[in-house]
Amino acid sequence: MNYLAFALANRRFLSFGLLVAFFSSFGQTYFIAVFGPDIRAEFGLSHGAFGGYYAIGTTASAICLIWAGRMIDRLDLRLLSAGVCLALTAACAFMALVPAAWVLAPAIFALRLTGQGLMSHTAMTSMGRYYEAERGRAISVAMLGFPLGVAVFPALGVALSGALGWRLAWAAIAAALAVFLVPLVLWLLRGHASRHRMFMERSATDGQETPGGPVRRRQWTRAEVLRDPRFYLLSFAITAPSFIVTGLFFHQALVAAAKGWSLAWMATAFIGYTVGSICANLVFGPLIDRYGARRLLAFYLLPLAAACLCIIPFDHALVAIAYTMLMGISSGGGQTLIGAAWPEFYGVLHLGAIRAMVMSLSVVGSALSPAVLGWLIDLGVSIEAIAGAFLIYLAAAVGCIVLALRWRTEE
Repeated sequence: MNYLAFALANRRFLSFGLLVAFFSSFGQTYFIAVFGPDIRAEFGLSHGAFGGYYAIGTTASAICLIWAGRMIDRLDLRLLSAGVCLALTAACAFMALVPAAWVLAPAIFALRLTGQGLMSHTAMTSMGRYYEAERGRAISVAMLGFPLGVAVFPALGVALSGALGWRLAWAAIAAALAVFLVPLVLWLLRGHASRHRMFMERSATDGQETPGGPVRRRQWTRAEVLRDPRFYLLSFAITAPSFIVTGLFFHQALVAAAKGWSLAWMATAFIGYTVGSICANLVFGPLIDRYGARRLLAFYLLPLAAACLCIIPFDHALVAIAYTMLMGISSGGGQTLIGAAWPEFYGVLHLGAIRAMVMSLSVVGSALSPAVLGWLIDLGVSIEAIAGAFLIYLAAAVGCIVLALRWRTEE
């Protein structure tokens, strides 16, 4: 089945995945960072102090995600999705009401847990679980919601903040989500009961002899995964984009200033991120279905390394487009690859619990990055020096992936 025919045949469920990924934007760094200057000005915070509150809230959300992410293995997807959407709505309302600087930490915790954490987790886990032969394409279509969010919501945030102020902007977002998001999600999940029933019937045969066929793939439990050395090698590697891209997004104004680019041009250049991410999503989907995610894993960090390399020696305005596009290729391709890789390594029956651990590690990386980069920037460390350190990190990450792929274990 070609891409278009597959998308049309599965349009309702794929639209659900895309929609949930799209609206995860309200808990993503690139959207929260839009309001950073106004928030820092109101509460008198430095780059490092704001990054510190961000790190506290995000780290706490990562810890909670280990538990909360398991719910997708136990609850009906319709109930879970409605609950997560309502929780995100409440988090946006909470952000609008923050009375003091210290309350930023719990507000950011709520946004990060519900938006970046559970909305993203729901989208990726549901696509990875309910598709098998066409898992790559399913994930790639749904993951288009992430770059579309990057394209739409930062500009919307700037417009709302300019027109209403940052507090009323968050209040308007909460009101819009309350009215539209939950009904739309539930409508897209109509008929899910039959899909889940077929999944459970298929899962019941995993690990058993199938008539006229081989033994199906082993279904790992979370405890078994925690005893597998490959998990730690892969986890170290896949946190690299989260740490690097989040840090560069969060301090995008400083990157622009260091390279002599205007903020308006920097915002325009992020179209490159969207283009790169969408193209990578669409290209990697069929490749995964044909070759498997494992064979492609070692390559997806290379564009991110090239992005870091771009900003060390060059400051021409067009470099901003290449820089954001390369980041988008790694981010978009990586989300699709990683979403398909965990089912290939460990099966789908306990996928929610396994992905929750991985997501929590990525969230920790995204928590530490703004604070670490903020403190380095306050100390006078240049963006070029930070990019050089990122290159060393990425080289180690690629080495870990290669080692994990060569590690022999019982499957």
